[in-house]
This record gives sequence, structure tokens and C-alpha cells, in this order.
Amino acid sequence: MEFPDLGQHCWERSCRRLDFLPLKCDACQELFCKDHIIYSRHKCPSAYKKDVQVPVCPLCNTPVPVRKGEAPDVAVGAHMDRDCRQDSAQQKQKIFTNKCFQAGCRKKEMMRLVCDQCHQNFCLHHRHPLDHQCPGRIWPVSKAG
Repeated sequence: MEFPDLGQHCWERSCRRLDFLPLKCDACQELFCKDHIIYSRHKCPSAYKKDVQVPVCPLCNTPVPVRKGEAPDVAVGAHMDRDCRQDSAQQKQKIFTNKCFQAGCRKKEMMRLVCDQCHQNFCLHHRHPLDHQCPGRIWPVSKAG
């Protein structure tokens, strides 16, 4: 080998590749090759310090705040022990509550779509008076009809 002092070996035990442009992990500060620089590839023990994700409680489905440097599992466990509201998941307010009055249609919309003629609520598909056989007027609604 011509330059034995150049480069560094990958810190991953299974690899140990001599890399002339090694990359330093910003969490554990070790040197890795391009294949093992990702936290999950080298099983970084300090990844939770840099991996910025908000854990969600599996019981009440609310985000759990995690302090910097704290393991997410510990924070979720503490949340479940102290202030987890499991019943709030069952009492969750429904968003789509406006039911379509068209016979046979089961769609629900987020906002009310009231017909100007019969004053009933319909889904986006049946909102036009010609689409729900509106009994409000006898003459055609459009000028083309």
C-alpha cells in the first residue's frame, strides 16, 4: 500500500473498511464509511439525541413532549403512568358529521352543503339540485335545460 497513514477505518465492527473520506457521526462522534453513517446502520447508541421525532402515545393518540437528551420510550412511559387520558380517544370529536340526505348515499362531509331550494344537506356529489332530484322547484334550474 502506498499511503498507509491516510484514511480511517470504519468504526462498525463488521465493516472496518479503510475509508479515505470517513464521515463523523454527529451523535456518537465516531468515524464511519458512507455505508454505515446512518444511525440505524451502525446502531448508534446516541441517536435519540439527534433524531428529532415526536413520539405519540399509543393509548390516547396524543403527542408526548420529550426533553433534549431524554429517551422517547422513557417519556412515553412516564406519560402513560401520569397524565394519559385513554378515554379522550373514545370521546374524540368526529370531523365528518354532515350526512348526505340523498337516499342510499352514506357520505359525510366536513362542512354543510345546503341546497338553496329544498334546504337539505348533501355531499359534494349530490349538492347540485339536478343531482338529488330536488323537489324545491318544478322548472329547470339551468338556463340550458
